[in-house]
Amino acid sequence: MSSITAKAGELRALETLSGKNTAIHRLAPGVKIAATLAFIVVCASFGRYEFFRLVPYLFFPFIMMALAELPYRLLLTRTLIALPFCLFAGLANVFYDRAAAFSVYGIAVSFGTLSLLTILLKTYLCVMAALLLAATTPFVEITASLRRAHLPTAFVMIFETTYRYTGVLLEEVHSMTTAYRLRSGTKKALDMRHMGSFLGQLVLRGFDRAERVHAAQRCRGYSLRRIPPPRRKLRLSDAAYLAAVCIPAALLRFVALY
Repeated sequence: MSSITAKAGELRALETLSGKNTAIHRLAPGVKIAATLAFIVVCASFGRYEFFRLVPYLFFPFIMMALAELPYRLLLTRTLIALPFCLFAGLANVFYDRAAAFSVYGIAVSFGTLSLLTILLKTYLCVMAALLLAATTPFVEITASLRRAHLPTAFVMIFETTYRYTGVLLEEVHSMTTAYRLRSGTKKALDMRHMGSFLGQLVLRGFDRAERVHAAQRCRGYSLRRIPPPRRKLRLSDAAYLAAVCIPAALLRFVALY
């Protein structure tokens, strides 16, 4: 139960961080989205054995966290959640690609191990870039920028709904888990024989909560086709940030330092 509460608190923590007033937070949302996409695309374009060429990109998240005054621990722990999935996805490379790539103090490192490390580093960089965007840009500004970019309305709606209702779903799981534990006596975990009914009730409660939230949004003027606020003029700081992210990323992609 405490873990569910902690996850909901972490979601709210990102929302709180996005409301800070630093030089990074004051940048235009569209510029930050463009820079983040460029960074992710460049990182994903590296080959499976180019681990060492990806290492210089580690400066980007740490510099951003320092400039935006973001807590290192929160973002790092959120990023590490995605790494186990990539670990299992790339673990087979270690066993099938055993040719030696290089050696460290006489210990041979195979190409499979090198490709696994590359996958993990790519995942870390891409997830961290996305979290930095969420932690420095209010979600409303992100969706408004997506609408101004003329992305399909259905895509923006799904993006908004997924983000917003994750917290709602966690709250429902928390309340249902609390009720289950109070009625089950000494049991601390959900019994497997009750899992089916628990998930069924969660779906029904989730739909009912979603309808009520959507009705409240419509009462406050929410519309899928609402016109976003006018785009503000780009400032010199916006152009400088975009250049500072995109130019080094492109240079490191096409020019090997070693």
